[in-house]
Amino acid sequence: MGTLIDSGIKPYRHYGAYLKEKYAGQRVFKVIVDGNFTCPNRDGSKGYGGCAYCNVDSFTPDSARKLPTIREQVEEGINRARNSYAAEKFIIYFQPNTNTYAPAHLLKQMYDEALSIDTENVVGLSVGTRPDCIDFEKVALLESYTDRYDVDLEMGMESIYDETLNRINRGCSHGELEKALNLVQNSPLEISVHTIFGFPWETKEMMLRYADEINRFPQIKFTKLHHLHIVEGSIMGVQYKREPFHVFSLEEYTDFLCEFIPLLRPDIVIQRLFGLADQELLIAPIWGKGKSAIQSYIDKELERRGAIQGSKYQA
Repeated sequence: MGTLIDSGIKPYRHYGAYLKEKYAGQRVFKVIVDGNFTCPNRDGSKGYGGCAYCNVDSFTPDSARKLPTIREQVEEGINRARNSYAAEKFIIYFQPNTNTYAPAHLLKQMYDEALSIDTENVVGLSVGTRPDCIDFEKVALLESYTDRYDVDLEMGMESIYDETLNRINRGCSHGELEKALNLVQNSPLEISVHTIFGFPWETKEMMLRYADEINRFPQIKFTKLHHLHIVEGSIMGVQYKREPFHVFSLEEYTDFLCEFIPLLRPDIVIQRLFGLADQELLIAPIWGKGKSAIQSYIDKELERRGAIQGSKYQA
């Protein structure tokens, strides 16, 4: 007998179903663009070396690294998505590094160029950034696109604890995230926050409290959940090789999600339950499964255990 998962019904609000409903069943694909931005935690404005877990190459696809112009990246990304995934509509996703870390007039030139390609089929703009690189002028710029596109502003929350943010050389406090979220409180922008679970000094109880913090901001529409990766070229990668510390196994991370997801506000759309790093860069954890197998394992365990999003949420 088939399960609900086998029918495509998941015990949480997942992004694929959200897009399918929003765009009348059309296949929507994100096209990643590298705008050659840096980060205030790399260029000396706030620090050097970046966040301790970060090697930007670990989450930037080869296509974005190798193509020199925004136009070429978008054209190649759209063609690849059409040919490989039968994609019909596209969201332009400025992902690597800090994609609001430039004057607003330069950002507008870059966003405009990316959105000028295949205008009939590009339906959205998604911009990943740090909360300390958001201000009124940049919010206004992004809002100026909302009459034509769905605009998703993705901010790295990572941890809700300043002690953790200091230890990972984040260069950004949780208070700065709160300030940025307050800035977009009544905005037409679709707000997403990104979290990392598994910093070895944070207990399970500490990590479960992330749900309470996300829940208290009604402007948060999306969230990306990510387990800690240890990758080559990062500060934590060096630390791990010198003195290995505990990271989630797939089973442990799934156990955690089975407790976390029921606490999460039921209207929030979960864009991602886990992350993947390039295998040649990944040091730990090694789960020995591909993306589809990991997704299937987590989804089936959530269903088997009755871990339904929002079932333990208290307003």
